[in-house]
Amino acid sequence: MAFELPPLPYAYDALEPTIDKETMTLHHDKHHAAYTAKLNEAVSEDPSLEGKTIEELMQQMASAPAKLRNNGGGYWNHDFFWKTMVPNGGAPSGAMAEAIDKAFGSLDALKEKFNTAGANQFGSGWAWLIVNGSGELEISSTPNQDNPLMDVAATKGTPILGNDVWEHAYYITYRNDRPGYLKAWWNVVNWDVVSERYAAAKG
Repeated sequence: MAFELPPLPYAYDALEPTIDKETMTLHHDKHHAAYTAKLNEAVSEDPSLEGKTIEELMQQMASAPAKLRNNGGGYWNHDFFWKTMVPNGGAPSGAMAEAIDKAFGSLDALKEKFNTAGANQFGSGWAWLIVNGSGELEISSTPNQDNPLMDVAATKGTPILGNDVWEHAYYITYRNDRPGYLKAWWNVVNWDVVSERYAAAKG
C-alpha cells in the first residue's frame, strides 16, 4: 500500500496572517507531495520495507539509505506539523498546562526555550517538544527531516509539538527572520491536539 499525501485539515489561507496562503499551498502541494512520492519510490526499491508503517520505518533509519531517511522523515514530519496548527490557537489547559509549568516554570519560558532551539538549529531542521523516555517534557531540535522517533536522533522521545524551520516554511512572509516566525507561530498552535498527544504519550 503506497503512502498517500494527507489533505490539509483546514483551508490554505486559514492560518493567515501567521502563515500566508502561498506558503501553505507550496509547502503542502509541492514539498509534502514530493516527500510522499519519493518515500514511495524508496519503499518500492526495497521489498523488505513493503507493508511497514511510517512509524516502523522511523525505527530503522540508522541503516536506511538517505532517500528513505530524508523522505520518510519529511512525510511524517509534515503530517504531524499540519495537525499541530489551527486558526486562533489559544493556550494549553489542564494536565498539559500543569506539565508545562512543572517542566519549564511557565508557558512563556517554554516558548523562549523552544524558540531558541529553533533559531539555533543550523541550516534546515525542526524544533520539538517531546515526552522523553522518563515521561518528562523536553525540548530538542533535529537537522533536515530527522525527528525524535528515529533511531538516529540524538534526543529520542515522542513528539507532541513541532515546528518546521526550513526556509520554505516561512520565507515568503518572514524572509530571513526565523526568530520572528518562531514567535508568531505560537498564535496557531493547536493545544487540543498537543494535549491529546501528551496524554497518549503518558499512557
